[in-house]
Amino acid sequence: MPYEEAQRWKKGNKQSSHYKQLMAAGEKAQEQAESLLKVVKPEDMPWENTPQGRIKWLVNEKMPVRVSTVDLYMQEIPPGGRSGKHRHMSEEFIFVLEGKGHDLHWDAEAEIKDKYYWKLAETPSRWEWEEGDAICVPVNTAHQHFNDDPSKPCRIVCATNRMYRYVGYPDLVQIEAAPDYKP
Repeated sequence: MPYEEAQRWKKGNKQSSHYKQLMAAGEKAQEQAESLLKVVKPEDMPWENTPQGRIKWLVNEKMPVRVSTVDLYMQEIPPGGRSGKHRHMSEEFIFVLEGKGHDLHWDAEAEIKDKYYWKLAETPSRWEWEEGDAICVPVNTAHQHFNDDPSKPCRIVCATNRMYRYVGYPDLVQIEAAPDYKP
């Protein structure tokens, strides 16, 4: 029975316009992209009080910005304070604008079966940072930021990739809220 497929592939008479629709959607997306911002002014960057802390969104998917795959926010951590503790599927890149402190990172063991399961390490690793440093948080790692200066705030810029959400892993888990969070 080899080559049976060669005799069967022509069967059926259903019709589609999917390719044509893809091309039209691409043209429409390109037109819409032209109207999106390429420069975002500070007054157009919304503030949000979150369990992670008070943040100012530089770019997110709800803003009319010509960025498709990255969420980016700035966070100020009060003197001697800390952020919330959270975990998400995507890696995170953080740039320290001002201040000094440390991160705690809890590695996670992950398993994907009928559902996504994870277990955090009991003991975190500690990572010191200061102004001008970049912090790389690996995939699935729970993390928390600490400002070690008792007299000055620190500011960090945090970037994550949205692609995991787009492929079915909308995975953000807030484990502990920042001390100054008020719902």
